[in-house]
Amino acid sequence: MRIDTREMEKTEWVKTRNKYIGGSDAAAAAGRNRWKSPYDLWIEKVNGISEPVDNEAVYWGTVLEDVVAKEFEKRTGKKVHRVNQMIISEEHPFMAANIDRKVTGEDALLECKTTNAFNSSEWRDNVPEAYYLQVMHYLAVTGYSKAYIAVLIGGQQYKQFEIERDEKKIAELIEIERAFWEKVEKEEPPAVDRATNIFDLQYPESNGETVMIEDVDTVERYIELGEQIKELEKERDFMQTLIKAELKDNETGIAGNYIVNWKSSSRKSFDTTRFKKEQKELYEEYTKESQTRTMRIKEVKQ
Repeated sequence: MRIDTREMEKTEWVKTRNKYIGGSDAAAAAGRNRWKSPYDLWIEKVNGISEPVDNEAVYWGTVLEDVVAKEFEKRTGKKVHRVNQMIISEEHPFMAANIDRKVTGEDALLECKTTNAFNSSEWRDNVPEAYYLQVMHYLAVTGYSKAYIAVLIGGQQYKQFEIERDEKKIAELIEIERAFWEKVEKEEPPAVDRATNIFDLQYPESNGETVMIEDVDTVERYIELGEQIKELEKERDFMQTLIKAELKDNETGIAGNYIVNWKSSSRKSFDTTRFKKEQKELYEEYTKESQTRTMRIKEVKQ
């Protein structure tokens, strides 16, 4: 089945996409996405809640997608064309694909990526695992035999990779995604296996009630780690003080293979206190209220 996305509004597209596991969801469903956990993805599919994305990165990724596709055509001599459709797997109807390009006259697809220079090491020899799982997901849905990934790194380094269909990997991924989707349909959350901010979005306001927390060990470990962090920060600050004592008024120091810089700098800051006092009405006009929840723990003596 194919769903035409050309006239689809962004909100409608997101709502439709949340009815399936997409290619960019594959790594998260498998627990192999360092930015999004299986629980984060589950909440996104069940409740439509997700952490805010970097809109600038998304914008430029979209703008540069065509540039990357044209460079792929130039370097390979192949032709590609857009596929403005959401492709739904007939055999596995919980899986969908929104591919960037179809390679004309070839049983293959093209994914176009952009990334900053800090991530260049991840693309040195092969594609990052999350993108490998993404194209395996796409090959599972489309039935194509291969995928190409073209990436523009730091706006000035182009690389491309050819990835053959791997039936074993695809079979493994399908079963992982099937198990995940069963949890979505049953509204049974997967285990929380890492730090995430999703609970701040899921539960933005407290209800004033009190509950018993069964996992006392986690609370005690949290307090213990907090104390360790304080001690380490104290030690680190002392090390910084010793380094400054050696640098004195010098800007740069050499320590073995390390270069230490202690530069002078200046900055301007807005005097909020004075502005509030002298321009109270204007201050209140431009002040907006935001709500947060802060977690604090104190020990109750028995």
